[in-house]
Amino acid sequence: MSVVGFDVGNESGIVAVARQRGIDVVLNEESKRETPAVVCFGDKQRFIGTAGAASSTMNPRNSVSQIKRLLGRAFADPELQRDLASFPFRVSEGPDGFPLVHARYLGEDRAFTPTQLLAMVLSNLKGIAEGNLNAAVFDCCIGIPAYFTDLQRRAVADAAAIAGLRPLRLFHETTATALAYGIYKTDLPEKEWLNVAFIDVGHASMQVSIVGYKKGQLNMLSHAYDRSLGGRDFDEVLFKHFADKFKDEYKIDVYQNARACVRLRVACEKLKKMLSANPEAPLNIECLMDEKDVRGFIKREEFEQISSPVLQRVKAPLEKALAEAGLTTENVHFVEVVGSGSRVPAIIRIITEFFGKEPRRTMNASECVARGCALQCAVLSPTFKVREFEVNDGFPFSIALSCKPDSENTESEQTIVFSKGSPVPSAKTVTFYRSNTFAVDVVSVDADDLQMAKKISSYTIGPFQSSKPEKAKVNVKACLNIHGIVSIESAMMLEEEVDVPVATTNETLKDDTKMDTDDALGDPAPGTDENMQESKCSADATHGAAENGKPDSEEISAPMDTDAKVEPLIKNVKKIDVPVSGLVYGALGSEELVKASENEYEMALQDRVMEETKEKKNAVEAYVYDMRNKLYDKYTDFVMSEYKEGFIAKLQEVEDWLYEDGEDETKGVYIAKLEELKKVGDPIEIRYKEWAERSSSINQLVHCINGFKEVALSNSQAFDHIDMSEKQKVLDECSEAEIWLIEKQQQQDALPKHADPVLLISDMKKKAEALDRSCRPIMSKPKPAPKPQTPPPPTPPTESPTTPEPQTPEQQQQSNGAGEAEEPTSKGGAQDQEPTAEQMDTDKPDGWAEPSA
Repeated sequence: MSVVGFDVGNESGIVAVARQRGIDVVLNEESKRETPAVVCFGDKQRFIGTAGAASSTMNPRNSVSQIKRLLGRAFADPELQRDLASFPFRVSEGPDGFPLVHARYLGEDRAFTPTQLLAMVLSNLKGIAEGNLNAAVFDCCIGIPAYFTDLQRRAVADAAAIAGLRPLRLFHETTATALAYGIYKTDLPEKEWLNVAFIDVGHASMQVSIVGYKKGQLNMLSHAYDRSLGGRDFDEVLFKHFADKFKDEYKIDVYQNARACVRLRVACEKLKKMLSANPEAPLNIECLMDEKDVRGFIKREEFEQISSPVLQRVKAPLEKALAEAGLTTENVHFVEVVGSGSRVPAIIRIITEFFGKEPRRTMNASECVARGCALQCAVLSPTFKVREFEVNDGFPFSIALSCKPDSENTESEQTIVFSKGSPVPSAKTVTFYRSNTFAVDVVSVDADDLQMAKKISSYTIGPFQSSKPEKAKVNVKACLNIHGIVSIESAMMLEEEVDVPVATTNETLKDDTKMDTDDALGDPAPGTDENMQESKCSADATHGAAENGKPDSEEISAPMDTDAKVEPLIKNVKKIDVPVSGLVYGALGSEELVKASENEYEMALQDRVMEETKEKKNAVEAYVYDMRNKLYDKYTDFVMSEYKEGFIAKLQEVEDWLYEDGEDETKGVYIAKLEELKKVGDPIEIRYKEWAERSSSINQLVHCINGFKEVALSNSQAFDHIDMSEKQKVLDECSEAEIWLIEKQQQQDALPKHADPVLLISDMKKKAEALDRSCRPIMSKPKPAPKPQTPPPPTPPTESPTTPEPQTPEQQQQSNGAGEAEEPTSKGGAQDQEPTAEQMDTDKPDGWAEPSA
């Protein structure tokens, strides 16, 4: 299972992978940690990432960047319209009211959705991760801005699916930064909260979050943001300043030339970085437009003065984040600044004045989001064991369910299901009372956020048919999943059925009353509903009931007579699933998603074919240059002069063909052309290689022959066990190989260098291997094992009767005396050593029996 985190920024993307030793940022093909988020369309293929950035200057009309600014936004969005003025590529309004990007690809005009373009960038980042891990990448965690709307989150999820990725979570960039900051902290307090403000000034947006830390957990207190305040706004200020200046001084209007605009924007971005470290900086661009070189100069004070409208907007998100968190600047213990745009000194000065403390830079400003996403992916992955650290993230918007009016309900009712700051993920159940099919809209209630679409999606609940004349009770379950996407997951109709009265005791009555109340209400306790357990939301659900959006106050009471038996009515609740069909405004349908995936696969295949074609073309070109140089140098003596001139002419012909008719050919044509050249050039290379390596091969074969011959003639005792006939066989094999080598060497010495060799390196290797196979088994034969010595035959035992004859006391005394006299001799001189029982048993002759008492 892959554990990868992607930070797809407005300007560039970063890939981080989790390893056993920690989190690493992956390098791209140019050994850089950041990869430009640029897609450039050519006549034959796409150029994505570093290749796209390199091609964007020469092909600005077909180079698409800042894709996140287009994602999930309506074409009529005022912010999008302001962005389109600075884009060199063409964007039009699609049939659904969302933008379409136009580019010329494969010789024809094509239109792409922002989701497709983001999928291309993700595919490039996926390839970088796979190249580093040497394994397929599917599971990942993708960082998104906290201000992304429901439609933008769906677009990111669709783009990941098109790219062949399976995101485990779309992680807020501010939360990823907070996780990367806190999980390594070992000195977090156990009781009181440590409040840290994170300020992320990126390329196109500014995000502020206040996070509370305790040991082993973080709590997201507030989110605030400005979608259009970032480093590019300072670049735009410089761009407009110098565009007007050059129009007055050099009489050129860069707005009329797309390439000049791109070059000036790149120069202004470099100038901004220089002003961050220096009080003044120059601007020099050669041949910007109309073959005119331009020069400029600006001081930091002037830069901050012309940027004052942008700097005045920095304080608003800071104030909003602090107010939503319910804190004062004194309650914020630390201020962390990240993001590529945070290096502007004026921004740091404003933050310092607001919080009354110097901001810190303890994290990598550009890589912290990618590292946090990789950490979150490791937490969700079963293959990694991560330190326990609880992340309590909050949803930055308020979401409500709105029920459309019908014949019975003339007024539209609206109920907030997920308020701002709700945990992610979570689920809630809302109860409606309807008699037939009805429609429910998922809407945003953040009136102050003009970017949020009022209506997110619409769902039709039904059809259903109640068995009773009154309105049916329908529980609708809304889900806020782990990606922050809201949907209605299911609906269920509840019907009460009354059974016959049942006599019961007082104790049974109490239990039944409790059960009936729960069943009648149909509102299970949090985390106990079986449908809730099957929900995609992993968090415990908080259920609520409402009649047409109002709280359900129906209660069921039962008599509690403690003195006599009662006969309550037993109520059973019948649960019936109700069909739910939905429409998400602006999102891709399943068929459109499949079609987009197929298009991405076809374009990726075309890119791969073109890359392979380029490799073959480069191989032909490299062979022409290399072979021509060698023919004039070290291959001179190995080819006849007439053939040499002809081959050089052939190489020149192929070189001219490469730059003329062969400039744009297929992969097969280049392969055939290279094989045609190698038919002439390979024999020359072989002759040179044989000549260069022949001496060492001869020495190796001679060493092998002499080695076996020396062993066969040796008088060492180590080879005495080898029969003389076998030794003679080894000597004969060595003599035969030696004679063959001498003959071949004499023939080779008589030939010129440009002739085909007769003494080949491969033949000498085969001769050495054959000699080794025949001689080594003989000379490495082990000595035979020595024959074991036969022990002397044992002395036959004296014949003894099976039953001993009784002896007189005098005879017994004589026997004992004789045994004591012979004891030292029988023991071989051992002192005071008695035989063991086993030894005594083994010494006894066959048929021996112990005498009876």
